[in-house]
Amino acid sequence: MDITSPTLLKIKGALFALLGVLAAVLLLLPDFSWRSVLLIAICVWAFCRAYYFCFYVLQHYADPRFRYRGLVHLLLYLCGVREKGVDDDSAAKAK
Repeated sequence: MDITSPTLLKIKGALFALLGVLAAVLLLLPDFSWRSVLLIAICVWAFCRAYYFCFYVLQHYADPRFRYRGLVHLLLYLCGVREKGVDDDSAAKAK
């Protein structure tokens, strides 16, 4: 079931943000240091950029025909594993 309600989507986004903040706070509570804050911030930033790369850059620039359903699907695609019927369109055009 897909969520289509804009209100529910906003609540879902806010809950993800809250979960991230809570996890960072729980990591920092036992032994706070500015170094740890910086490393968590770099980690979050780097994973956000990696996600953007995987689901925007690759789809829009590397292979606009292909749509990824998740990270496992993306890894299979990058390893050269193709699903049945995915490349039927391009194979038909090559003939």
